[in-house]
Amino acid sequence: MEDQEKRLQQMVDESRRIVFFGGAGVSTESGIPDFRSVDGLYHQKFDLPPETILSHSYFMRNPEGFYHFYREKMVWPEARPNAAHRKLAELEAAGRLTAVITQNIDGLHQMAGSRTVYELHGSTLRNFCMKCGKFYAKEELLALPGVPRCSCGGIIKPDVVLYEEALDGDTVDGAVRALSAADLVIVGGTSLVVYPAAGLLDYTHAPVVLINKSATAYDGRAALVIAGPIGEVLSRITVR
Repeated sequence: MEDQEKRLQQMVDESRRIVFFGGAGVSTESGIPDFRSVDGLYHQKFDLPPETILSHSYFMRNPEGFYHFYREKMVWPEARPNAAHRKLAELEAAGRLTAVITQNIDGLHQMAGSRTVYELHGSTLRNFCMKCGKFYAKEELLALPGVPRCSCGGIIKPDVVLYEEALDGDTVDGAVRALSAADLVIVGGTSLVVYPAAGLLDYTHAPVVLINKSATAYDGRAALVIAGPIGEVLSRITVR
């Protein structure tokens, strides 16, 4: 591990256009459960699979059931940025990191100070009325009982990408441009099994560093693989 982290430090020192690509493992260190680990959401018992409850068709058919699950399992108001979020914001402020691409919907990167963040799956911080388009912050949404409704009567929907919905085109385009221009890509806290998000790595020609607790299918293509918690590893990087 020590030799690997020395190599990571060297690669960071030599790079000026770093892009970070992160998944649920970045947020678990802030107390937000992931989906696929042993203790993750997909291994818990529900009346319906989470993939069904978090689908567009289920939301339209049963907003009550969706919001019961969403409030209990998808929104974590007390979560705060961890060492990984803070180090990435520090790298960006130093002019070394050009973008964060995240599969998470918690907004913790922005809370830590990151400015260029491509949220592939949207954000719980943004919510819109499906009828008139009025914006509602997360706190406003959570203060409304049951199925949250706008002052116009329309149902408010979180700005998150549900199953059966496409990724936002502008967000994907921005992520692709960042990856194409990168001279180093650090991938952290993701098993790289969620598509189309994981497929975005095909757009980079830069060396890829993988930091994850478990092995991924991409390990053989990476320039460096470090098995460990993303916050713990990144916290030891010196920005100079």
